[in-house]
Amino acid sequence: MKPDIRTAAGPAPTPAPPRPLRDTRGFWRFLLAIIAPLPMLAKGIFYVLSPVNGGEGFRETVAAFAAHRQLVETLTWLDAVFVVGIIPATIAVAWAARRGAPRLTTVAAVIALLGFFAGIALLGGVETPALITVEHGLDIETMAKVDDALLNEPLLMVASLLFIVGIVFGLLLLGLALWRSRVAPAWTGIALAVGGFTHPFVPGHVAQGIGLVIAAAGFAGASVALLRMSNDEFDLAATRS
Repeated sequence: MKPDIRTAAGPAPTPAPPRPLRDTRGFWRFLLAIIAPLPMLAKGIFYVLSPVNGGEGFRETVAAFAAHRQLVETLTWLDAVFVVGIIPATIAVAWAARRGAPRLTTVAAVIALLGFFAGIALLGGVETPALITVEHGLDIETMAKVDDALLNEPLLMVASLLFIVGIVFGLLLLGLALWRSRVAPAWTGIALAVGGFTHPFVPGHVAQGIGLVIAAAGFAGASVALLRMSNDEFDLAATRS
C-alpha cells in the first residue's frame, strides 16, 4: 500500500511575516513644525533692517540699496526664506487647525494659498529690478521704465492684489481658525490674525517688520500644535510601502 503523500509531506511552511511599513508621519510633522514660523520671522527681520520703506519710488530705492549694498545682499537671503517657506508654513497652520475648525480653516487656507501661490509664482521673487540695477550697475533710467512697465502689467497687478488679500484676509481668517480650534495657545491665533491683517496699514518698514514678527509668533502656534499631537492625530498611517 502506497503512503498518503498529503500526510507524509509534513506541515506547510509558515509564511514570512510582512515587512513593517515605514512610518514617515513623524518626519512630516516635525518638518512642518520647524518650517512654520521661519518665513514670517525672516520677512519681519527683512523689513526691520531694510534701508528703505516699501512704498518708495524706484530711484529712491536704488539709491538706498546702493548706499547699503552689503546689507541688502544679506537681506536677500532672508527674503528667499520667506519666498520658499511661506506656502508650507501656511499649510502647517491649516493642517494643525483643520480638525478643530474645519470650515473656517478651509476658507482661510484657500484665500491665503491662492494669494501666496499667485504672488510667489508671478511677481518675480527676490531679485527685484531695483536690486538687479545695483548689483549689475545697470542704467537707472532704463530700469525705471522696466519697473514701471511691470507695475502696470495687468497680470502682475492681479497677482499683487491676490497676494495682499492673502496676507490681509487669508492670515486673518487663518489666525481665527487657529484660535477657534484650541490646538494652540489662544494668543498665537490672535497674533497671527493681527500681524497679517495690519501689515499693509501700519506706517514705516520697522513697524511693518514688527507686525510680521508678531505674525511669526502666531505661526509658531501651529508648531506647538504639531509637536503636541501624535502621529495618529496628524494623519492616517501608511497602507503600503
